[in-house]
Amino acid sequence: MVGRIRRWQQRHWRERSKAERVELYTVVTWYATTWFVSLGWLLLPLLGGLGHRPVALVLGTLLALVAALQCAVSNRLTRPALDHYLGRARLPAGAHRVPAVLLGLALALAVALAALDAADPVTVRLAIGAVLLPFGVLYGLTVPLRALLRGAALLAVLLMGALWLADHDGAGILATGATVAFQTVFSLLACRCGAWTLAVLWEAERAREIEARLAVAEERLRFGRDLHDVLGRNLSVISLKSELAVQLARRGRPEAVEQMIEVQRVAQESQREVREVVRGYREADLRIELAGAQGVLTAAGIDCEVRAETAGLPAEVQSALGWVVREATTNVLRHGDAGRCEVELAVREGHVVLTVENDGVAAAGGGGGSGLAGLRERLAAVDGTLEAGVVGTGRDRFRLVADVPLRTVRGVTS
Repeated sequence: MVGRIRRWQQRHWRERSKAERVELYTVVTWYATTWFVSLGWLLLPLLGGLGHRPVALVLGTLLALVAALQCAVSNRLTRPALDHYLGRARLPAGAHRVPAVLLGLALALAVALAALDAADPVTVRLAIGAVLLPFGVLYGLTVPLRALLRGAALLAVLLMGALWLADHDGAGILATGATVAFQTVFSLLACRCGAWTLAVLWEAERAREIEARLAVAEERLRFGRDLHDVLGRNLSVISLKSELAVQLARRGRPEAVEQMIEVQRVAQESQREVREVVRGYREADLRIELAGAQGVLTAAGIDCEVRAETAGLPAEVQSALGWVVREATTNVLRHGDAGRCEVELAVREGHVVLTVENDGVAAAGGGGGSGLAGLRERLAAVDGTLEAGVVGTGRDRFRLVADVPLRTVRGVTS
């Protein structure tokens, strides 16, 4: 059962993109930090610094319960607050109301502890710092920076005044102001900076998707221009000569047959040129694809090693394997989280074998659809086969192997 749960968690993690993984890790870190820091700052000091009178125990217990409720509410609203910061959704109306009420109640209990001399001054200041964090996490993500600083300054003044009236401790007043300032800075560094990093990461992810779409659109435009260049002139010639043939035929002139023969020749020439354009569009140069794969992966921070023997390979084989390299590289970039990728092309016993292996096993998630199906169709044209899957003792590597027998390609013998 435990193994099944672990495998489900691994699959759930691997199916996420890099940006989604970073966001999930960040949010879980915020959840844990809220509980750990808040309760750590509160419960441990209360155990040693709380008085033994019944009123002290009651106030300390209530403060601990309110702090735990603060953490729970903060965790529930952290995701909506992050979505608000990233511009994905509006913050629900009144989202700050419950956290603000809990914060006010917790601070009132802390001041009461000081006023009744039910806890030592250090415990009171640490309790104030503990209850500020859950609210600071939400407030720091949902209000402008200047508003956050103004609110923190106002809260510091109010707390310092309340505690001055409660215990007249000058050093404690300064400690209270320092505690509020520390928690404000901590909230900004822990949450606001993390959210800003996520915003930059998602912006880069969107830019990458736009770049990919622009590359596809540019290729389509290039293909359209090539077809226009090939067909535009020839279709004009066919139209003119057909019109001339019609006029000659109406007059009973024998030259009409010659014009129609010329139309047939131009049409056949157009077919040949279109096939050449399509062939050039669909064929991939193996050496260029190998060099491009190494350059792109290296630029993406993936250590890529290429070992290839391309000399003497038939053009059909090079074209088919070039598409395999292109598709494998795309899968590593888009669907995996690889740190290293190895590409090997070798001729073995009359077979040319291309192996692409990486340690980003999530690449398997992007290879099971139309991508690999299209590659299998291309390899089938040269009697080749394709295998892809997770390998290794720890099931932590993804390997793609394309095998093409040379003896079946245009009579080439092994």
